[in-house]
Amino acid sequence: MIQIANAPCSWGALEFDLTHKPMGFREVLDEISESGYAGTELGDWGFMPTEPSRLKEVLDRKNLALLGAFVPVALADPGVHQEGIERARKTARLMYDAGFQKAFIVLADNNGSVADRTRNAGRITPDLQLTPEKWIFFCKGAEKVADAVLKEFGMRTVFHHHCAGYVETPEELDMLMEYTDPELLGLCLDMGHYRFGGGNPTLALLKYYDRIWHIHFKDYDPEVGEEARKQGWDYFKSVENGVFCELGKGDVDFRQIVEILKSRNYSGWIVVEQDVLPGMGAPKASAIHNRQFIRTLGL
Repeated sequence: MIQIANAPCSWGALEFDLTHKPMGFREVLDEISESGYAGTELGDWGFMPTEPSRLKEVLDRKNLALLGAFVPVALADPGVHQEGIERARKTARLMYDAGFQKAFIVLADNNGSVADRTRNAGRITPDLQLTPEKWIFFCKGAEKVADAVLKEFGMRTVFHHHCAGYVETPEELDMLMEYTDPELLGLCLDMGHYRFGGGNPTLALLKYYDRIWHIHFKDYDPEVGEEARKQGWDYFKSVENGVFCELGKGDVDFRQIVEILKSRNYSGWIVVEQDVLPGMGAPKASAIHNRQFIRTLGL
């Protein structure tokens, strides 16, 4: 049975160091629960309680499962791999000790930290991509994180491709999937990021189905994407202008995606993520809309 969750990033709790701060975790969890979702992700380290019993208490109070935690690591730099491993271990330990042993480490590049990639999100050219040597470092680093978490806690790691990071385009995701161990590192397919990066999420779902252990539902507004290209907006300006719109208002074919998932007997979670900057939009109203939209798809 497919279950539906939402995540703190839909309320502006993003992994970036931004000036404005999102609402507190209690309000976010209240609104996730009240909007009809059955689970959530951890958000940035420190957004939710970092003491296991307290974390379990606040989630149990809202009857919410914890599905995973985003862990950004600048994997192209081997000098930070050990720090990334320790961050992933710390995050996994929190979830494990809180009783969520099946939660994923959602590993990603340190998105938004490389100026050229952030400035050109949605329009990446070959000269902005990693060199073959850095691809080796990147893939080995991702495997090291996944291996450490698996050995210590028995917990699995999925990689989240993401605009404003080094795995954005379909070609870049192809590289990551080709040069990493399919038994060790899974994929968190994010429909909106894949679309913004120039790909067709439906084709990605079919191509990588066996690697996809976790799914994010995010829509993409092609008109905003086109304006971003014309105006040269960076990643944050694109998000501010609504490139990730409410579900059903963009051009991601969620109906076909759900049909594929049902035909393959997918039994994992779908996590809604409508990335907004802190203080932007009406997160609860959007969460209600998104949940109602998914119900029209039979979920």
